[in-house]
Amino acid sequence: MNLHRSFSFLLAVVVGSGALIAQTPNNDAPAGRAWWKHVQTLADDSMQGRQTGSAEYMRAAAYVVGQFKSDGLEPAGKNGSFYQPVKFDVQRVIAEKSSLALTVNGKTEPLVLGEDAILGTRSPQPKTINAPLVFIGYGLHLPEAKYDDFNSAELPMSELKGKIVVYVNGGPADLPGPLKSFARTSPFRRALKDAGAVGAISIPTPKSMDFGWARVASGASQPGMRLAAYPDAKALAARHPALEDIDGELFAATFNPAEAEKLFAGTGHTFAEVLALADAQKPLPRFALGKSLTAMVTTETAQVESPNIVAKLKGSDPKLAEEYVLVSAHLDHLGVGAPINGKTIYAGAMDDASGVATVLEVAKSFAANPVRPKRSMLFVIFTAEEKGLLGSRYFAGHPTVPENEIAADLNLDMFMPIFPLKKLHVQGLEQSTLADDAKAVGAIHGIEIAVDPEPDRNSFIRTDQYSFVQAGVPALAFKFGWTMGSPEYKAWRAWLAQRYHSTDDDLTQPVDYVAAAQFNSYLADLARTVANDPATQHYLDSSFFKRFEGAK
Repeated sequence: MNLHRSFSFLLAVVVGSGALIAQTPNNDAPAGRAWWKHVQTLADDSMQGRQTGSAEYMRAAAYVVGQFKSDGLEPAGKNGSFYQPVKFDVQRVIAEKSSLALTVNGKTEPLVLGEDAILGTRSPQPKTINAPLVFIGYGLHLPEAKYDDFNSAELPMSELKGKIVVYVNGGPADLPGPLKSFARTSPFRRALKDAGAVGAISIPTPKSMDFGWARVASGASQPGMRLAAYPDAKALAARHPALEDIDGELFAATFNPAEAEKLFAGTGHTFAEVLALADAQKPLPRFALGKSLTAMVTTETAQVESPNIVAKLKGSDPKLAEEYVLVSAHLDHLGVGAPINGKTIYAGAMDDASGVATVLEVAKSFAANPVRPKRSMLFVIFTAEEKGLLGSRYFAGHPTVPENEIAADLNLDMFMPIFPLKKLHVQGLEQSTLADDAKAVGAIHGIEIAVDPEPDRNSFIRTDQYSFVQAGVPALAFKFGWTMGSPEYKAWRAWLAQRYHSTDDDLTQPVDYVAAAQFNSYLADLARTVANDPATQHYLDSSFFKRFEGAK
């Protein structure tokens, strides 16, 4: 640990009037049950899965606002309210009116939507497309790291114009996990546009999939969303290019890995060969697939508005109180959808009513403590996380407090108290000075703080903390940790296979109340420590993401 920051942490403990001591972990199950009561309210069947912009989402939002009000927190949304409205364009793909087919040597081979592939819903889809297919390996555009699947010796960028690119998840072992994940976001869409490609087909590797293809296909009926156009979009893109939306239609689909040999037939390569290389994180070949894809895509479009929720607790230090430490989670889930195990409500108890409940409990503990933190606190509940981190992306680009005064974000999404808390896996840990405080507070609580051991699952870009990373704000996200092959690991993988984005993520699942209370205590102490730390949090010189810090 950095000596200066070690001293800062100890100073916070000693000078903080016993704040950390008052919140040290205990095995008080009632504290966990208080947390669970929030989850029970938010994930009740009456909330109908809290689909972004739905009447049930608004009822859940009203519950959150009611809790903030009862704690005496100040509204910090728009126009003196707790709400920050966000507008979205909605696109739903009508699979029964759409079609896909491969053409090889003049012969057409129809594909079955749902079995062979699913169509993307987030970006505007063209109504029809007919284009050759090319395989570009991992589909990573990282010229800064001297790696570019979009411009290789085997397949230069000039060969991608007018083509649909096909790629697999993952990346070579010598690229850091967060960097590979970053390349899946705004740089990917920009690279497609710059190359003149007209579409992209992703093939998930079974190793990187959280659940089976049947669950993936069942999610295709979900509406996709993107942020509606807003007046300052160009100014925001100039300030935060990583938050930019790339306009225009783009064909997008995901191919079932069990059927992916159809794409590689006749090329001299097999998908089995590609998959073995990808699983070993080795370089992949790039080549033309010798076939074209024809698609007809029928969609329905609409607009919806759904709010973020923002509450404030003013800090005590005359100078540092102008800065803000965020504690955040997302309220939305998947609403009502295709039946799984006879149920149609995707309640989202762990994803992410549990995180919202923790924000509420942490906020309550701060409000009840007469010793105010030095920096101000923002407790932020995001909308449309399940649609691509859209609520947090809007907030990161349009914060309701001065942008350059946001010091850090501590985000919660599926932190998963399903077994005793011994270790936390923390996304973003190796990127910023937040690691020092996270580890120091972990030591006090007897919790090991570790990096994400499965970076190719792309968790780094799949939680709302990533919106703040892109805006140059130091940020962390937390998951209960495990050791590979341990009972905890098996419980985690079983949860993903059975419950993640399923109707089984409901109130009937077993939860460790003691572990939840311990985590909430840890997070409250970490938030207070960051808020009291006299040093300013920043990205490490070794972090790729330090380049975004200058835009704050």
